[in-house]
Amino acid sequence: MVVFFRKIFRQTRSIARLEIGFFLRRYKLMWSVAAVALIPSLYTVIYLSSLWDPASHSQALKVGIVNLDQGVVFQDKTFSVGHELTNNLQSSPRFDYQSVASAEEVRQLVRQGSLAFALIIPKDFSANAVPGAQPGAGQLVIFVSQGNQYETARIAQLFATELGHKVNESLNAQRWSLVLSSATGSKDSLARLDNAVKQLREGAQELSSGAASASSGAKSISAGAVQFDDKVSKLSSGMKELGAGLRTLDEKRPRNSELTRLDAGAQQLVTGLSDLGQGLNNLKKGSHDVNTKVALFKEEADNSLLVSPFIRDGVTELSLGLSKLDQGLKTTADGEQKLLEGAQTLSSSVNTLTAGVRTMKSAIRSAATQFPEDAKLEALDKAATDLSLATTALAQGNEKLSVASKRLEVGLKLIDDAIPDPSDEPQGSAEGLADSVRPVFEVDAAVQNNGIGFIANVIPAALWLGAGIAVFFVNLRVLPKHAKPFHPLAQLLGKVVLPSVIVLVQGVVVLLTVFAVLQVDVVHPGALVFTVLSAGFAFFYIIAGLIRFLGDAGKVVAMLLLAVQLTASGGAMPVELSGSFFATLSPWLPITWLGHGLKAALFGAFEGAWVISWLQVSCVGLAAAILTVVFGQWRFVSLRQLRPQLDL
Repeated sequence: MVVFFRKIFRQTRSIARLEIGFFLRRYKLMWSVAAVALIPSLYTVIYLSSLWDPASHSQALKVGIVNLDQGVVFQDKTFSVGHELTNNLQSSPRFDYQSVASAEEVRQLVRQGSLAFALIIPKDFSANAVPGAQPGAGQLVIFVSQGNQYETARIAQLFATELGHKVNESLNAQRWSLVLSSATGSKDSLARLDNAVKQLREGAQELSSGAASASSGAKSISAGAVQFDDKVSKLSSGMKELGAGLRTLDEKRPRNSELTRLDAGAQQLVTGLSDLGQGLNNLKKGSHDVNTKVALFKEEADNSLLVSPFIRDGVTELSLGLSKLDQGLKTTADGEQKLLEGAQTLSSSVNTLTAGVRTMKSAIRSAATQFPEDAKLEALDKAATDLSLATTALAQGNEKLSVASKRLEVGLKLIDDAIPDPSDEPQGSAEGLADSVRPVFEVDAAVQNNGIGFIANVIPAALWLGAGIAVFFVNLRVLPKHAKPFHPLAQLLGKVVLPSVIVLVQGVVVLLTVFAVLQVDVVHPGALVFTVLSAGFAFFYIIAGLIRFLGDAGKVVAMLLLAVQLTASGGAMPVELSGSFFATLSPWLPITWLGHGLKAALFGAFEGAWVISWLQVSCVGLAAAILTVVFGQWRFVSLRQLRPQLDL
């Protein structure tokens, strides 16, 4: 076993010395070995440097913002969510936000590729989002051209999700702040507070009404007190005069003996009149008897002839006189009777009068002794004046109380108006308040799926790689000696016929793969065919030119250039996220141009502008071919030295 391994070692060493000797004797081969050794590292650095920290370069990604929000007044508070959202985004920029005036303009910029994507805030955004009437009422429009850059569309979709979540959180915080500031977060406490304020307001209204009544009453009392003071002054003066009169009356009152004599005189008058009546009755009776006898005498005298006419006339006159006397006595008796009755009434009245006078005398004496003194009446007058002054002050105080109670009523009304009615149901729905904002993702130049989204980045790499493999079939630096006098253009065209056919077949197969195998729904099929075939030839002439000028090292450069272009063209992610070097380099690379043209043809991206990209790629390929024809140098060998590049 040991002998076997020694034999293997000696044989390996012999071959290795021979091969290494070739490189040691040729310094160009040594440099080639060094370059080949560096290729994996260079490829790794180139590729990973573009993916190293894309988040740190996110500010290079241009995003348009159109704020059309007009705001809303909700529960006596002004909300402008669109303005706040725009300020928040621009104050802590995650992307390079660009303010754009109109929605149509920003959509146009996104379609052209000038902006990665756009945020459009509608004019009714606050009006729909703040009340939370229904879920997703407030819509934020995220507009992106998926065909321009599929990864950018994914970033925009992630941005839309995060933005909707943040806006909902912000609105929820503002809503809760509004709830807490309005009612300290407690409906029961708010109800109690509202009830207490209403009761307090009712009490203030009653107080105001009572104070107004009290003020009016106090004014009336004050006026009455002034009148009372005036009347008391007059009463005091009158009472002084009355007291003096009573004392004078007490001094001038009749004595009891005089009253007794008056009473006795009235009684004697009654007795005298009674006696007079009896005398008149007797006189009347005697007059009647005399009148009867004179009548008999007159009758006898009238019947007697012995009686002279003179006597008869005298008897007649006497009879008449007696009749008048009798009538007069009768009238006198009647008058005496009435006089007696009057005297009796007078006697009774005198008795009553004397009794009353005696009682009045006692009352006058009592009144005179108990009547207040002048000093007390003056004190009463002074007290009435003080009462008048006090009631005036009371009226002024009640007036101030009425004004203060009115101010209290107004203040409580303001408080009552400021407190929301606890019976009012909150606006909106639970789902709407929790999730009132939902971004609307608008996609232009839509892509069918994730794989198709990368096809525009894969095809350029495939065409470049295919062109690089095609050059292995021929030695692009060697021609037979008999071709030396040929025209340089014929020399080149004759040399590249075979690899060109291979490149053409590669392009056709790629197109068949796109249409038949992958079944991509191509927007501009003709443009895609034209672009793919032209790009295959352009890439071939670029690689052919590198090999003509650099030899086999040109193949190495072509592979490194492929790595650089794939990285800088934004295949895996937007080139803006790869760093400023790749972002600056990207617009100058053929694969970047081809990628734009393929996206325009496949998805209608970049507004379908594939012609410019096709011209750019075709012109670079044509320029490489011209430079190769003009400046390329051939090595002419015999036909025996010509052999295929591949040893199969």
